[in-house]
Amino acid sequence: MPVVIVVGAQWGDEGKGKIIDFLAEKANLVARYQGGPNAGHTVYIGKEKYVLHLIPSGILHKGVQCVIGSGVVVDPEVLLSEITTLRSRGIEVDGNLIISANAHIIMPYHLIMDKATENIKKNKKIGTTGKGIGPAYEDKIARYGIRAGDILQPKIFKEKLYENLFSANFLLESYFHLPALSARQIYNDYLNYGRLLEKYIGDTEMVVNQAIKKNLNLLFEGAQGTFLDVDHGTYPFVTSSNTVAGGACTGLGVGPTKINKVLGVSKAYTTRVGMGPFPTEQKDEFGDYLRSKGKEFGATTGRPRRCGWLDLVMLKYAVQVNGLTGLAFTKMDILDGLDKIKICTAYEYQGKHYTQFPRNIDILTRCQPVYEEVDGWKEPTSGVKTYESLPENARKYLKKIEGEIEILVQLISTGEERDNSIILENQFG
Repeated sequence: MPVVIVVGAQWGDEGKGKIIDFLAEKANLVARYQGGPNAGHTVYIGKEKYVLHLIPSGILHKGVQCVIGSGVVVDPEVLLSEITTLRSRGIEVDGNLIISANAHIIMPYHLIMDKATENIKKNKKIGTTGKGIGPAYEDKIARYGIRAGDILQPKIFKEKLYENLFSANFLLESYFHLPALSARQIYNDYLNYGRLLEKYIGDTEMVVNQAIKKNLNLLFEGAQGTFLDVDHGTYPFVTSSNTVAGGACTGLGVGPTKINKVLGVSKAYTTRVGMGPFPTEQKDEFGDYLRSKGKEFGATTGRPRRCGWLDLVMLKYAVQVNGLTGLAFTKMDILDGLDKIKICTAYEYQGKHYTQFPRNIDILTRCQPVYEEVDGWKEPTSGVKTYESLPENARKYLKKIEGEIEILVQLISTGEERDNSIILENQFG
């Protein structure tokens, strides 16, 4: 049975939540490998809308084991709120969720520093969500982070907390001119979080690798997308973790030889939130049209997304760095009714033609997209269940994309709900 990674092929918000939820029906285990509560996966089941920030989308399927891996940074208050909300809506969490004891914990000083650091940058803001993600990963890399297993051990937790808070309070008071935090209050709050979360915390690496040995169907999900990867994205306008498929191996403790398929997810157009280069962005009425029709507002923050045409230079790079074996294509219906559709196939900068994604942020910021124009389609794609039933020009659009990126579209989403999907290849065989 295969191990499948689902990864965003753009700047996140590609519709991974729906794709993962759809594939989870055939999965035995769904695992989240990086990121934190700055990301939100939105899933529609009938008329019900679910927004998940930390818990894998597989939790919406009865009997599916859900894992939060060591590569994730966890805000225990957010996680407990999410658990409570799911329970109130009849979703079974106990027995179906396990959190890595090695997952790092977001502390109150991380949240404050995240917002304070962003505020002092003025015109050089990254556009973070202020959820404490970056500072939590900074502590992890600096080797003095606090992990989920630590808040189960009062003595160890107290020692780490007081040591970290000495430095954090110095920064808050001396650099940011903000009040110091109370160690006693944080200590009591987080020990209580530990008591509430203890039944969920365990050895996720063992759980995941045992599931692989049993030949079960495993689905690994990431947050955000390829171009927010801290190493391979549009640095410095990125997140603080490895969002690409390789991050699944480190974030879950699974060897790369165990991965069978990597499914990229892309919208029929492109969006991003926050600051940073965006070659195909449309800062006009058409950009507003895409935002309105596509409901392009962040699941976590509600921020309006920047919108533009599909960028195949980006997609080809996503295929390369993730080793994509197939593509899931979402939101085709948002392009219904357009006379012409533009596709970016290259960039121009100072007389040079780029068909490969440039790593120079200055070029990305200043380049001009080179477009090919194709005929749109007037017939609706929303709710279409078979490839043959798609409008002819919609099929031509997909073929054009496949030819450029040299992998096949294997799944097409034709609407928000689970069953509004066209399966061209079953990921679990």
